[in-house]
Amino acid sequence: MALHDVHLLDLPNEILFHILKKLDNMDVLYSLLGINNQRLDNVAQEKTFTTILNFVSMSSNDDICSISGQILNRFYCDILPRIHYNVKYLILESNSMEHILLAGNYPNLTSFKLFNFNKEILSRYFLDDSLFRHICKQQITDLTLISNENNSEITLTDYTMNVYLIILSFFKNLKHLSILSSSIDGYPPLSLHNLPSTIFSSSTLTKLCINVNDFGDCLALLDGRLKQLTTFIVQTKYIENVSLQSYDMVSLS
Repeated sequence: MALHDVHLLDLPNEILFHILKKLDNMDVLYSLLGINNQRLDNVAQEKTFTTILNFVSMSSNDDICSISGQILNRFYCDILPRIHYNVKYLILESNSMEHILLAGNYPNLTSFKLFNFNKEILSRYFLDDSLFRHICKQQITDLTLISNENNSEITLTDYTMNVYLIILSFFKNLKHLSILSSSIDGYPPLSLHNLPSTIFSSSTLTKLCINVNDFGDCLALLDGRLKQLTTFIVQTKYIENVSLQSYDMVSLS
């Protein structure tokens, strides 16, 4: 075959993937989609699937705002609807959450990480009549929330009942739950004081990472309400003298 007769589509898929990996410019990568050639379009979709998800997961809101509206619109309206069935893990910032969740049904989504989470985000997305209802809540097994709660008037009991309990009741098959912040004062900690042992219970949770108000709350989480727990990472705001006899301690797996 003469050198001048070699075209891009003459190359095997492995080499096409290698070439696409070198394309750091997202505009160039997007331009490969919809070129009216099924083979190259399929290759581009598979490469875009990896690149776009890395872009979404690593970009801050400032990064997203710096991209042209035309590129973002194509991402939401063209690319995500074509690859949503492949997505298993979404890492989002709350400002871009609505656009991305409404772009597809994500039938294979099992892991979800959200930055800048707060109570308002929960009421908008994590209720049965919310914008998240079209995604099967039973399929989420790994949930990480990076809190940015700015309502200082929320009481510990209110946050426990109207945030923590709603999360566990909405995502019924959670195995891993992490609610994180940069500091212990970043959001209201879990407080189980004077609440029944059936509160904040789960038969599926194996890993929990959370802030609690005091050491009594830490002990309460080990009283049998989380019987499948194998990994427990906890940050306690107060450590006081707590009688172990006040808690029904059980053996965990």
